[in-house]
Amino acid sequence: KVDVCEGIDSTLMILQHRLKARAERPAIEIVREYGDLPLVECYAGQLNQVFMNLLSNAIDALEESNAGRSFRDIVDKPNRISIKTTKTEQDCVQITIADNGAGIPEKLRSRIFDPFFTTKPVGKGTGLGLSISYQVVTEKHGGKLWCDSTQGEGTQFAFEIPIHRTDVD
Repeated sequence: KVDVCEGIDSTLMILQHRLKARAERPAIEIVREYGDLPLVECYAGQLNQVFMNLLSNAIDALEESNAGRSFRDIVDKPNRISIKTTKTEQDCVQITIADNGAGIPEKLRSRIFDPFFTTKPVGKGTGLGLSISYQVVTEKHGGKLWCDSTQGEGTQFAFEIPIHRTDVD
């Protein structure tokens, strides 16, 4: 049994070097809205990998959306990642990770969970992060993972997993 919010915070600590201010942009804001969650029966290491994939992708999306924007533009409309955790009525926890980047074009959304599909330049991504995350959430935890995105406004990934394990392996 693990504290999911602790796993998110540990992942953010690992990614701190990517979140802090740089010459070309101010720090990426992290907005945490953690609900009162029970401990969750899960594979903590695998769940932390999902957090790492989703948060890294959000950072990548923000960096990509900054291309062509001035430092002042970014200060006026800061890069932000929002993380929300809630307990659902179905005895699950839901984790939502949203960025205010450029969003995912509609024509690409149907493929984002496909293995080896990537929108990143050669050498930047393998196209496995979301595919692995999907497998971990659905197959290893019996949950659901989905994405909502609006071009020009950002992307939100959300997933739900049961609080109590029902061996799904």
